[in-house]
Amino acid sequence: MKVFKFGGASVCSSPGIMNLAEIVKKENDHLVIVISAFGKTTNALEGILVAWYQGDKTRFQMVNQLKEYHLSICRELFPDGEVTLFSDLNYLFTELETKMETQPPAAFDFEYDQLVSLGEILSTKIVSFYLNSAGIPNLWTDSRSLLITDTTFRNANIDWSETATRMKDTFNPDNNRIYLTQGFIGGTIDGYATTLGREGSDYTAAIIANIMDAAEVTVWKDVPGIMTADPDEFPGPEKLDEISYQEAIELAYFGAKVIHPKTIKPLQNKNIPLYVKSFLQPEENGTAIKDKTAGKINKPVIIIKRNQVLISLIPKDFSFVIEESLSKIFYSFFKHKIRVSLIQNSAINFSLVVDNGNESLRNLMQELQNDFKVLYNDNVSLLTIRHYDSETIAKTMKNMQVLLEQRSRRNVRFVVR
Repeated sequence: MKVFKFGGASVCSSPGIMNLAEIVKKENDHLVIVISAFGKTTNALEGILVAWYQGDKTRFQMVNQLKEYHLSICRELFPDGEVTLFSDLNYLFTELETKMETQPPAAFDFEYDQLVSLGEILSTKIVSFYLNSAGIPNLWTDSRSLLITDTTFRNANIDWSETATRMKDTFNPDNNRIYLTQGFIGGTIDGYATTLGREGSDYTAAIIANIMDAAEVTVWKDVPGIMTADPDEFPGPEKLDEISYQEAIELAYFGAKVIHPKTIKPLQNKNIPLYVKSFLQPEENGTAIKDKTAGKINKPVIIIKRNQVLISLIPKDFSFVIEESLSKIFYSFFKHKIRVSLIQNSAINFSLVVDNGNESLRNLMQELQNDFKVLYNDNVSLLTIRHYDSETIAKTMKNMQVLLEQRSRRNVRFVVR
């Protein structure tokens, strides 16, 4: 069995969906296809959710725009009209419109998962219907009843035992050659939708591959493979032909956009190779992620994370930052579910870099002010050069203001403006 995962960029238009069909048509193996929401649908649904909670009436216009976007793709795919598909989509949007008429409950994270998970349901309904109409029989399956999680909404943890039982019962090659399901979303044992964290569709593919002992996973992207830098940020990046699981984990942790950080471990546990390939050039080899025997990287890799916040904590009495202080700091970050990208400390100063835009960040900093003087710089970037050399540092850091620097044997990291 193989697992194919197609991201939002690959299915953001009718030509993209037709291209997906051509890629799938060439495969003879048993397939499970994992699909993300179309284009920027997740962002749009997040905007609708916030507008609902703020009482902003433009939410109705936003829902209508999202509906028209999906229906326009369907009209291009099915110019003669497909009553069943259009009826299904209209029903889903009617439910969303009805929800927008109600008063939002207090449980924001719970409602986030119920609403935002709609993006993957819409995309997979459309793609599955198109594949069947194009002579590629497939069975649409609902990840909310297959990938079972706990109730940690917006960042759910997998119930591996229950998920394995359900997936093995469902993805049976004797019944269907191709199954199509959603990335990013799962469900509780009670039937409520959950999400696995932003960009979690890769993780979904890895979970399925691990449980089903897949031969390989292919993640289809709009880039040729894993590059030495983001081509939208830096000129002339090169493709990495092959890297190890360990290297991929490091790159994902530092913020490389191509692979979700949680994706690698389920594949490494079963020694399942992961291929990152271009859906625009499917015949090209892309990048292979394999075991520790994979080729070593002998060139610098540049990764930049935008929209970061540099937080500096200083004890109010200028005492040393010791174990008791550290335990308070780490517990606060854990409690507010704030992921830390970089840590650096001195005797009386403790600095951390986190993603901006998290609604819990303000509450965290207010709490820390009870014990610390809290300073921060927002709208900064975290730049990592892995396997660095002096020439790459000089070229990359030109005209950048450095607020913090950290070096190890393989990595140099800068907080910059």
